[in-house]
Amino acid sequence: MNKRMLSYTFMSVLLGLLVGAVILLLIGVNPLEAYKVMILGAFGKPKYLSWTIVEAVPIILTGVAVAFAFRTGIFNIGAEGQFIMGSLGAVIVGVVVKLPPVVHGIVALVAGIIVGAIWGGLVGIFKAKRGVNEVISSIMLNWIAFYFSNYMLTKAFLRKPDSNYSFNIEPSASIRILGKWKQSEAGRAILKNNAFLKGILNPPLHWGIILAVLVAILVWFILKKTTLGYQLKAVGFNRFAAEYGGIDIKKSTVISMAISGGMAGLAGAVQVLGVTGNIGILAAQQGYGFNGIAVSLIAANNPIACIPSGILFAALSYGGGKLNSALNTPSEVIKIVIGIIVLFIAMPQFLEWIRLKFASKKAKGGEELE
Repeated sequence: MNKRMLSYTFMSVLLGLLVGAVILLLIGVNPLEAYKVMILGAFGKPKYLSWTIVEAVPIILTGVAVAFAFRTGIFNIGAEGQFIMGSLGAVIVGVVVKLPPVVHGIVALVAGIIVGAIWGGLVGIFKAKRGVNEVISSIMLNWIAFYFSNYMLTKAFLRKPDSNYSFNIEPSASIRILGKWKQSEAGRAILKNNAFLKGILNPPLHWGIILAVLVAILVWFILKKTTLGYQLKAVGFNRFAAEYGGIDIKKSTVISMAISGGMAGLAGAVQVLGVTGNIGILAAQQGYGFNGIAVSLIAANNPIACIPSGILFAALSYGGGKLNSALNTPSEVIKIVIGIIVLFIAMPQFLEWIRLKFASKKAKGGEELE
């Protein structure tokens, strides 16, 4: 992320918070008090910090998935569907397959990656072979994944009787940190006498945060340091020049979407194996893939920057949820703030105009002093 893009990001966040403050004032709420509640609600206690991290993990992964596709010239709007399919693949392996601990979790994660990669790869194939616009095909595949997941929950091997949810995954497939130990007598005794440790470990903290950081670093390395990354970025910069240079455009398109889909599928698998332990019949899209688009835009499509961007997004969302109980303020205000931040980031010309205005005023001020 270059300095100008970094300055645009900070300006966008600041403008979003300022507009949010105006909205809060209009509804009779002190914005400083509201933002204080949000910050303390996200980071004020060990328990809140853990929940913020838990909320951040899936959107960091979907953010990196979207960023990777964007950097290679493809608009992956289908991360939502890939997330759903990754969740489905992981829960089937977690429920049906019997394997030893650790191995079971790894196999379930790999299943989520593979299913997500196949779902993303379909978008690439449609674009490469038939010229289908990836935005249209990925949106349609989001809905197909949505209804396919609900259909699979009609199957007796997966759906818990008299319930709208699947069976819970086997304990051996869980990726929660110290999950089994927390349920033991020794673990409960230690947590009872240690408020800090209890606050950190009581939420479903899991190894997904380590995976998210490693994936972000790996994607950055692929894009910056490998021949594959160079080829995929070249296609994103200029498809015709890349083809003239001997790069297989169709193959690159499929590979890019498969990798992106695999990461979004991993996000779904991590959420199931680390947090929910099952999947349910969906009444609406869950939003993890769409939130990943916002995370990617805030990060200027930089994989590493998706980590702080995802944490910021999660902190705003989770901390904003405390506004209703603390100040009787609708938490939807925070969603408006996030939307405004993304809107400003999507308007670089407007931000450049603001920057030039400040620069010209500064220059005039210097001339007057002379």
